[in-house]
Amino acid sequence: MSEPIIDLQSDHYFMGEALRQAARAFEAEEVPVGAVVVRNGRIIARAFNQVEMLKDATAHAEMLALTQAEEAMGDWRLTDCTLYVTKEPCPMCAGAIVHVRVARVVFGAWDAKAGAAGSAMNLLQFPTLNHRCEITGGVREPECRALLQDFFARQRANPKNERN
Repeated sequence: MSEPIIDLQSDHYFMGEALRQAARAFEAEEVPVGAVVVRNGRIIARAFNQVEMLKDATAHAEMLALTQAEEAMGDWRLTDCTLYVTKEPCPMCAGAIVHVRVARVVFGAWDAKAGAAGSAMNLLQFPTLNHRCEITGGVREPECRALLQDFFARQRANPKNERN
């Protein structure tokens, strides 16, 4: 029996790339969220959360990846791009995603408390906004969720990590 062919265009593959970015965030003691932007089957942007590193509350993986993608495209409109992110986007990121007109958002772990792609709310498909994204959730969810759970368990176990 032959080995399965790896589909380099698959959601599974690109979420793996986002997971690699999330691992970089974990190593930097940032909330482990990673994102990649794909256009025509190629990654044009990669980023991970850098809120603590940059001392910037807006430095979420999605926001940084969108900025990189805009630069790569030479335009703020990302109409033929797909964003892969390891955790369901928050309202801030969802607003930016809609604004830049990303065609599709694929995420791993659902966020029941603050997810803006269908869990707590759905800003990505809000009827009165000028753009709506296609959404695929739960891709490689166990891996994405485990990374987040491990990170927060370590944070809680370390008494010097008492952030507000």
